[in-house]
Amino acid sequence: MLKITLVKSTIGAIPKHKKTIAALGLKKTNSSVEKQDNVAIRGMIKQVRHLVKVEEI
Repeated sequence: MLKITLVKSTIGAIPKHKKTIAALGLKKTNSSVEKQDNVAIRGMIKQVRHLVKVEEI
């Protein structure tokens, strides 16, 4: 499992990154979600790694 936390605002981010953040289930800054660790989620995280913090749990 991965705990993904949005640490930077999506204001000013490109639309593709905003959609990726929404698809991960993150809405507000400092909101967190827990997702299964798989290739698709890792790819999404890699795309927006400058906006999120990831922890393994």
